Amino acid sequence: MHRSTPPSIPNPAARVARVPILLVLLVACSGVGAGTTPVVGLPCEDCDVPLIGLPAAPPATALLAPADEPGQRLRLHGRVTDAQGRPRQGVVVYAHQTNQQGIYPGEKTDAAPGVRQHGRLRAWAATDADGRYAFLTVRPGSYPGTRMPQHIHLYVIERGCALYYIDDVLFRDDPHLTPTVARKAAQGRGGPGIVAPVRVADGWEATRDIVLGRNIPGYPGCAP
Repeated sequence: MHRSTPPSIPNPAARVARVPILLVLLVACSGVGAGTTPVVGLPCEDCDVPLIGLPAAPPATALLAPADEPGQRLRLHGRVTDAQGRPRQGVVVYAHQTNQQGIYPGEKTDAAPGVRQHGRLRAWAATDADGRYAFLTVRPGSYPGTRMPQHIHLYVIERGCALYYIDDVLFRDDPHLTPTVARKAAQGRGGPGIVAPVRVADGWEATRDIVLGRNIPGYPGCAP
Protein backbone atom coordinates (compact mmCIF):
# COMPACT_ATOMS: atom_id res chain seq x y z
CA MET A 1 0.00 0.00 0.00
CA HIS A 2 1.22 3.49 -0.75
CA ARG A 3 2.58 5.24 2.28
CA SER A 4 1.03 8.64 1.61
CA THR A 5 -2.59 7.50 1.99
CA PRO A 6 -4.11 9.51 4.83
CA PRO A 7 -5.42 7.67 7.91
CA SER A 8 -8.99 8.76 7.10
CA ILE A 9 -9.13 6.14 4.34
CA PRO A 10 -9.13 2.56 5.65
CA ASN A 11 -5.60 1.47 4.90
CA PRO A 12 -2.90 0.10 7.20
CA ALA A 13 -0.40 2.50 5.62
CA ALA A 14 -0.83 5.83 7.44
CA ARG A 15 1.08 9.07 7.26
CA VAL A 16 3.71 9.30 9.98
CA ALA A 17 6.06 12.12 10.83
CA ARG A 18 9.43 12.10 9.16
CA VAL A 19 12.28 14.59 8.95
CA PRO A 20 12.33 15.93 5.35
CA ILE A 21 15.31 15.46 3.04
CA LEU A 22 18.15 17.87 3.74
CA LEU A 23 17.33 21.30 2.42
CA VAL A 24 20.54 21.43 0.41
CA LEU A 25 19.36 18.41 -1.59
CA LEU A 26 15.97 19.96 -2.13
CA VAL A 27 17.54 23.13 -3.50
CA ALA A 28 19.61 21.05 -5.90
CA CYS A 29 16.61 19.06 -7.14
CA SER A 30 13.86 21.65 -7.03
CA GLY A 31 12.74 24.99 -8.41
CA VAL A 32 13.50 28.42 -7.06
CA GLY A 33 12.61 28.85 -3.39
CA ALA A 34 11.56 25.21 -2.90
CA GLY A 35 14.23 24.44 -0.33
CA THR A 36 13.02 27.25 1.95
CA THR A 37 9.36 26.17 1.98
CA PRO A 38 8.54 24.64 5.39
CA VAL A 39 6.23 21.65 5.78
CA VAL A 40 3.16 22.30 7.96
CA GLY A 41 0.09 20.30 8.86
CA LEU A 42 2.12 17.45 10.34
CA PRO A 43 2.39 14.52 10.60
CA CYS A 44 3.29 13.95 6.96
CA GLU A 45 5.62 11.15 5.90
CA ASP A 46 6.41 12.23 2.35
CA CYS A 47 5.84 15.97 2.12
CA ASP A 48 9.42 16.40 0.93
CA VAL A 49 8.68 14.56 -2.33
CA PRO A 50 6.59 17.32 -4.00
CA LEU A 51 9.70 19.52 -3.92
CA ILE A 52 11.83 16.99 -5.80
CA GLY A 53 11.86 18.12 -9.41
CA LEU A 54 9.55 21.08 -8.79
CA PRO A 55 9.70 23.25 -11.95
CA ALA A 56 10.51 26.94 -11.63
CA ALA A 57 7.35 27.87 -13.58
CA PRO A 58 4.71 25.12 -13.71
CA PRO A 59 1.85 25.58 -16.20
CA ALA A 60 -1.71 26.27 -15.09
CA THR A 61 -2.81 23.09 -16.91
CA ALA A 62 -0.45 20.18 -16.32
CA LEU A 63 -0.21 16.74 -17.90
CA LEU A 64 -0.44 14.32 -15.00
CA ALA A 65 -0.81 11.25 -17.24
CA PRO A 66 0.59 11.18 -20.78
CA ALA A 67 -1.81 11.10 -23.72
CA ASP A 68 -1.04 7.43 -24.36
CA GLU A 69 -1.64 6.32 -20.74
CA PRO A 70 -4.36 3.61 -20.78
CA GLY A 71 -7.57 4.45 -18.97
CA GLN A 72 -10.56 6.77 -18.92
CA ARG A 73 -9.43 10.34 -19.53
CA LEU A 74 -10.06 12.80 -16.71
CA ARG A 75 -9.73 16.56 -16.47
CA LEU A 76 -9.40 17.51 -12.82
CA HIS A 77 -9.60 21.22 -12.24
CA GLY A 78 -10.45 23.76 -9.60
CA ARG A 79 -10.02 27.21 -8.12
CA VAL A 80 -7.65 28.07 -5.29
CA THR A 81 -8.76 30.80 -2.88
CA ASP A 82 -7.70 32.15 0.48
CA ALA A 83 -9.88 32.00 3.59
CA GLN A 84 -11.74 35.14 2.43
CA GLY A 85 -12.60 33.60 -0.93
CA ARG A 86 -10.10 35.64 -2.92
CA PRO A 87 -8.35 33.83 -5.80
CA ARG A 88 -4.63 33.28 -5.38
CA GLN A 89 -2.24 33.29 -8.30
CA GLY A 90 1.02 31.36 -8.35
CA VAL A 91 0.09 28.68 -5.82
CA VAL A 92 1.51 25.30 -6.86
CA VAL A 93 -0.73 22.24 -6.67
CA TYR A 94 1.14 18.92 -6.80
CA ALA A 95 -0.64 15.66 -7.68
CA HIS A 96 0.31 12.02 -7.93
CA GLN A 97 -1.77 8.92 -8.48
CA THR A 98 -1.96 5.29 -9.53
CA ASN A 99 -2.60 4.08 -13.05
CA GLN A 100 -5.85 2.32 -13.98
CA GLN A 101 -4.50 -0.92 -12.48
CA GLY A 102 -4.01 0.75 -9.10
CA ILE A 103 -0.21 0.76 -9.40
CA TYR A 104 2.18 3.70 -8.96
CA PRO A 105 4.33 2.98 -12.03
CA GLY A 106 8.02 3.31 -11.31
CA GLU A 107 7.59 3.38 -7.55
CA LYS A 108 10.60 1.80 -5.79
CA THR A 109 12.31 1.02 -9.12
CA ASP A 110 12.80 4.25 -11.08
CA ALA A 111 16.17 6.01 -11.00
CA ALA A 112 14.60 9.46 -10.44
CA PRO A 113 14.07 10.04 -6.68
CA GLY A 114 10.63 11.66 -7.02
CA VAL A 115 9.33 8.95 -9.33
CA ARG A 116 10.81 6.22 -7.13
CA GLN A 117 8.73 7.52 -4.19
CA HIS A 118 5.49 8.64 -5.88
CA GLY A 119 5.47 6.91 -9.28
CA ARG A 120 5.72 8.50 -12.69
CA LEU A 121 2.14 9.85 -12.70
CA ARG A 122 3.07 13.05 -10.87
CA ALA A 123 2.88 16.70 -11.91
CA TRP A 124 2.68 20.32 -10.76
CA ALA A 125 0.21 23.05 -11.79
CA ALA A 126 0.49 26.72 -10.78
CA THR A 127 -2.69 28.75 -10.44
CA ASP A 128 -3.41 31.50 -12.96
CA ALA A 129 -4.66 35.04 -12.27
CA ASP A 130 -8.14 33.66 -11.45
CA GLY A 131 -6.73 31.06 -9.08
CA ARG A 132 -7.46 28.20 -11.47
CA TYR A 133 -5.46 25.04 -12.07
CA ALA A 134 -6.05 21.80 -13.99
CA PHE A 135 -4.57 18.33 -14.43
CA LEU A 136 -5.10 16.18 -17.52
CA THR A 137 -4.93 12.54 -16.50
CA VAL A 138 -6.81 9.23 -16.31
CA ARG A 139 -9.05 7.91 -13.58
CA PRO A 140 -6.92 5.99 -11.09
CA GLY A 141 -7.57 2.41 -10.07
CA SER A 142 -8.03 0.92 -6.62
CA TYR A 143 -5.01 -0.79 -5.10
CA PRO A 144 -4.97 -4.38 -6.40
CA GLY A 145 -6.89 -6.83 -4.26
CA THR A 146 -8.39 -4.15 -2.00
CA ARG A 147 -11.55 -2.11 -1.62
CA MET A 148 -9.52 1.09 -1.42
CA PRO A 149 -11.41 3.92 -3.15
CA GLN A 150 -9.86 5.43 -6.26
CA HIS A 151 -7.97 8.55 -5.26
CA ILE A 152 -5.54 11.23 -6.35
CA HIS A 153 -3.11 12.66 -3.80
CA LEU A 154 -2.86 16.46 -3.69
CA TYR A 155 -0.41 18.80 -1.98
CA VAL A 156 -0.27 22.60 -1.87
CA ILE A 157 3.01 24.49 -2.18
CA GLU A 158 2.93 28.17 -1.22
CA ARG A 159 6.53 28.90 -2.07
CA GLY A 160 8.65 30.16 0.78
CA CYS A 161 5.77 29.88 3.25
CA ALA A 162 4.08 26.48 3.55
CA LEU A 163 3.78 23.01 2.02
CA TYR A 164 1.03 20.63 3.13
CA TYR A 165 -1.11 17.77 1.91
CA ILE A 166 -4.85 18.22 1.54
CA ASP A 167 -7.72 15.74 1.36
CA ASP A 168 -7.28 13.27 -1.47
CA VAL A 169 -9.55 13.54 -4.48
CA LEU A 170 -12.17 10.79 -4.09
CA PHE A 171 -14.91 10.00 -6.58
CA ARG A 172 -18.54 10.00 -5.50
CA ASP A 173 -19.46 7.36 -8.11
CA ASP A 174 -16.81 4.91 -6.87
CA PRO A 175 -18.57 1.83 -5.43
CA HIS A 176 -15.79 1.51 -2.84
CA LEU A 177 -16.58 4.99 -1.49
CA THR A 178 -19.30 3.88 0.91
CA PRO A 179 -20.99 6.43 3.20
CA THR A 180 -18.89 5.16 6.12
CA VAL A 181 -15.63 5.48 4.19
CA ALA A 182 -16.64 8.92 2.90
CA ARG A 183 -17.32 10.18 6.44
CA LYS A 184 -13.94 8.94 7.66
CA ALA A 185 -12.13 10.41 4.65
CA ALA A 186 -13.62 13.89 4.96
CA GLN A 187 -11.06 15.72 7.08
CA GLY A 188 -11.70 18.95 5.19
CA ARG A 189 -8.02 19.70 4.65
CA GLY A 190 -8.03 22.35 1.95
CA GLY A 191 -11.80 22.00 1.62
CA PRO A 192 -13.86 18.97 0.53
CA GLY A 193 -11.98 16.35 -1.48
CA ILE A 194 -14.90 14.24 -2.66
CA VAL A 195 -15.79 15.17 -6.24
CA ALA A 196 -18.74 14.35 -8.49
CA PRO A 197 -17.28 13.36 -11.88
CA VAL A 198 -19.27 14.34 -14.95
CA ARG A 199 -19.22 12.54 -18.29
CA VAL A 200 -17.85 14.61 -21.16
CA ALA A 201 -17.11 13.79 -24.80
CA ASP A 202 -13.62 12.43 -24.20
CA GLY A 203 -14.02 10.96 -20.71
CA TRP A 204 -14.65 12.64 -17.37
CA GLU A 205 -14.40 16.04 -15.73
CA ALA A 206 -14.28 16.82 -12.01
CA THR A 207 -13.85 19.94 -9.89
CA ARG A 208 -11.73 20.09 -6.73
CA ASP A 209 -11.64 23.61 -5.32
CA ILE A 210 -9.03 24.38 -2.66
CA VAL A 211 -9.15 26.78 0.28
CA LEU A 212 -5.61 27.63 1.37
CA GLY A 213 -4.78 26.58 4.92
CA ARG A 214 -8.25 25.27 5.77
CA ASN A 215 -8.01 22.70 8.60
CA ILE A 216 -4.20 22.62 8.26
CA PRO A 217 -2.59 22.58 11.75
CA GLY A 218 0.11 25.21 12.10
CA TYR A 219 -0.79 27.02 8.89
CA PRO A 220 1.03 30.39 9.05
CA GLY A 221 -1.42 32.39 6.90
CA CYS A 222 0.72 32.88 3.82
CA ALA A 223 0.47 36.29 2.18
CA PRO A 224 -0.04 36.59 -1.61
